[in-house]
Amino acid sequence: NLKMSGTPPPADTGISRTPAEFLKAIKGKTVLVKLNSGVDYRGILACLDGYMNIAMEQTEEYVNGQLKNKYGDAFIRGNNVLYISTVR
Repeated sequence: NLKMSGTPPPADTGISRTPAEFLKAIKGKTVLVKLNSGVDYRGILACLDGYMNIAMEQTEEYVNGQLKNKYGDAFIRGNNVLYISTVR
C-alpha cells in the first residue's frame, strides 16, 4: 500500500532533511550568506545560533558580485540574513 501525503518530493540532492539538519550538516563547510542589503559573504561556517547569528572564518565580502574585502573572522547578526547556501 502506498500512502499519499502532503509532503513535497525531496530536493534534487535526493536528501530530505529539516532546516536544522541542513545547518548542522554545513557547519565547517564553505557557505554563501546573502544579506537583506544584497551583500554576499563567502567563507567557512564556524557556528550559528537559533537567531541565525553567524560566525564565519576566511570570509570574503562581495558587493554587486565584486570582491570588496577579506576578513579573518566575521560575525553577522541574524536579522540581516536573507539566506545561507552551500558553495559548490
